[in-house]
Amino acid sequence: MTTTETKLNSPKEKNTADQSQANADKSATRKLSTDAVHAGEARQKPGDAITDPVFCASTYTFADSQSIIDFIEQGQVREEYGRYGNPGEKVVEAKLAALEGAEEGLLYASGMAAIVGVFMSVLNAGDEVIFFDECYHRSREFCYKHLARFGVTTHQVKTGDFDAMADAINENTRLLVSESPTNPHLSVIDLEKFANLGKKYQIDSMIDATLATPFNLRPIEFGVDYVAHSATKYLGGHNDLLAGVVLGSREKLAPVRNLRGVTGGINHPHSMYLLSRGLKTFELRMQRHNANGQAVAEFLESHPRVERVYYPGLESHRDHAIAKSQMHGFGGLVTFLIKDADWRATADVVDRVKIARIAPSLGGVESLIEQPLLMSYYEAAPEDRQRWGIYDNMIRMSCGIENTGDLIEDLNQALGS
Repeated sequence: MTTTETKLNSPKEKNTADQSQANADKSATRKLSTDAVHAGEARQKPGDAITDPVFCASTYTFADSQSIIDFIEQGQVREEYGRYGNPGEKVVEAKLAALEGAEEGLLYASGMAAIVGVFMSVLNAGDEVIFFDECYHRSREFCYKHLARFGVTTHQVKTGDFDAMADAINENTRLLVSESPTNPHLSVIDLEKFANLGKKYQIDSMIDATLATPFNLRPIEFGVDYVAHSATKYLGGHNDLLAGVVLGSREKLAPVRNLRGVTGGINHPHSMYLLSRGLKTFELRMQRHNANGQAVAEFLESHPRVERVYYPGLESHRDHAIAKSQMHGFGGLVTFLIKDADWRATADVVDRVKIARIAPSLGGVESLIEQPLLMSYYEAAPEDRQRWGIYDNMIRMSCGIENTGDLIEDLNQALGS
């Protein structure tokens, strides 16, 4: 029991404290929604437009030779060459940093490019990285197939097992990595323990918080060093762009930004414009994603044809307590197992759904549904799928912003009796 709780001796005092907390929550929400619309933007913009312009420039001109010298010697903030930055990019990076509560953000062409950018900046030959094992299969593949070629060793330990992660740490460990929530099992990590473990051994920590978004979770507040997002998902929100971002302190992102300038993993000006526009409605969309995800998860848990539902907003979820203590909401992604079904019977349920489209990805306004076995793990060995918890009767649904009742009615008819 906290000190505040022990002082609440009367209902009146408790009501006052509850109202104070509610007011604080409302204040935080107001700031988030305001930042989503205005952060990073100049009040008066070129051409007096309300929206930021799209700068389709590969290079930027200097007035004369002295201007180049001044730019170099004075460290002037301006553009030089398209691979190093774009004015529209700076606006979106500042907006995302404000939403995350980070000093700085760095945009990439995709979420995977953002993760690779951090790995390649932080890790050298002989270094080691430790993952919790519920992770995006391409992140796993990059580490085991490609980082290994450069002499970097990857270890995986059971998700949420901090004793196992601590035991795997040695003098060569440079980075601790996890998702929270994880995909597709939606396990939630105790971020305070995660960040503190890194600080104890002076090792950087990184969280892929794509499924949470800054609306539901801000790992920076728990002391995590790097936060990555596939901005393709909830941040863009409309299934019409690819983008990634890594956020953190200015000091830690400096070498990452420098390497991005060398490797050229930048985003297209039009994608940055779409991301900025998508973020304007970020809070409104996340409210509906959260509501739809919770309602669909509760419906599925009560359905006789469903064996199990993975959703941290359910009390039955293994990590519900930690999720409730850390998160504002639980997102729109729901994973579930069809009872006594092989892969064909499971595929039949997916095919019967009428509203959600069959497709990879998540976080857009349109609901999407898929069978992970077919969409992402079809070529994986059965023993690997079993080890990773990818079952033949598993379905993953990304709830969009459609009417809640319509989504549930559609799932009900797809599941049948």
